Amino acid sequence: MTAAGPLTGGVTDPPVAASATAPIPSSDRAEAADRAIRRAYQLSPWSLGVSLGALLVAALLGSIIGPAELGAFEVVKDLVDRLPLISIESGLDARQQTILTSWRLPRVALGALVGSSLAMSGAAYQGVFRNPLASPWLLGAAAGAGLGATIVIAFGLDVGWGPVNSIPAGAFVGALTGVSISMSLGRLTGRSTTGLLLAGVATAAFLTAIQTYLQQRNADTLRAVYAWIFGRISTSGWSEVGLLLPYVVICGAILFMHRRHLDVLRVGEDEASSLGLDPKRVRLVVVVTATLMTAAAVSVSGLISFVGIIVPHAVRLLFGTSYRILIPLSGICGATFIVLVDIAARTIDAPAELPIGVVTAFFGAPFFALALWNASR
Repeated sequence: MTAAGPLTGGVTDPPVAASATAPIPSSDRAEAADRAIRRAYQLSPWSLGVSLGALLVAALLGSIIGPAELGAFEVVKDLVDRLPLISIESGLDARQQTILTSWRLPRVALGALVGSSLAMSGAAYQGVFRNPLASPWLLGAAAGAGLGATIVIAFGLDVGWGPVNSIPAGAFVGALTGVSISMSLGRLTGRSTTGLLLAGVATAAFLTAIQTYLQQRNADTLRAVYAWIFGRISTSGWSEVGLLLPYVVICGAILFMHRRHLDVLRVGEDEASSLGLDPKRVRLVVVVTATLMTAAAVSVSGLISFVGIIVPHAVRLLFGTSYRILIPLSGICGATFIVLVDIAARTIDAPAELPIGVVTAFFGAPFFALALWNASR
């Protein structure tokens, strides 16, 4: 019995001690879970640093690679030499500096802005429609832009109107018109998400039919039309960059401010309403903003497909699914993606250039099929 007493005490004491201290481990677990949730919904410094580092590397490669060879160290020194209070001899002659500043850097900047616009718009559309396969082309933006550009080219209106080039202007107006028609038709269905998507499909089919008719009636302009439709990042100065930059800054800032609202919409419209959010207002603001940014991008680059699907999915896989992460990193990674794709487009068949839309479709179509298969599992 004397041996049993200590044994019995040894058996019964731990449960008593555990019950006395039960709130402490429970609180620790709750705090750990809360920290994990915050990490999952916050943009971490390392993910931001990795994304920005990749963009800088892509921009440097885009500045170096091309028909005229420019040394990497010379390009870096030339860029550093342009900083205030710094003077370094780059080693580039006048011709090479002209190539760098008038061709390479504007092309890299334009590609980065276009990629950022399309990727952020794609992530925003996916958040609004709660569909990972949604893209900026969903509401007829691409069909409208293609029709606008076709009208300008087919009827010989591709002349400069002062500082405005008529083809980008026509594509911009066409994209906004296509989305406006889709949203007007969507209101007839009670502003439901499904009704809006179906309205976009109908609008895109109708506008594409008009575009095809115009192409058949003006066969002599087919080459010019397809050269624009297949997409290209080409510029001989900073004018296109200056045209697109305000849209990217303003629309990107609006989408960034609505990133938390997109996270709330993931639980459903009824639940979001119970949390004090106005789903219809958020959806309207995000769709209009993303469409405006998409229209501005395609007006200067043509139709570059799959960017709004590939990049947000890659960001989800690498960094997280919260829109607090998706919106900013999609912008950065989209810029990196298009800069790298543009390098491939101008080197695969050098000295000729492939349309950048062909390259994105080559990678995007299998990626889309994979994403569709994963979504159906």
